[in-house]
Amino acid sequence: MMAGVSPAAVVSRILAAIFGCYAFVWGVVALGVAVLNGAGVEYHAAEQAMMILAFVLYLVLFLWAFSAASLWRVWLVLALGSALMLAAAWQLQRMIIG
Repeated sequence: MMAGVSPAAVVSRILAAIFGCYAFVWGVVALGVAVLNGAGVEYHAAEQAMMILAFVLYLVLFLWAFSAASLWRVWLVLALGSALMLAAAWQLQRMIIG
């Protein structure tokens, strides 16, 4: 372990990398499927395209969660980003359904 890094900070980064990245990617996929479906793409095609993107995005975010200098920035980006995207996807889906 690096000198000066508390075990709590390491656990927090691990939790951010696993669960925070999962929530963020879930928001991206939900919003992407809603946008593509609203643009006329068939639901399953949109879902499949977004799930392919999800694998790459999760890997990138997972690595970023460990390489970022600020743990607070990691949590802020992941939590705020996922909340905003999920809220936008929910609202867009409500608009599409009617």
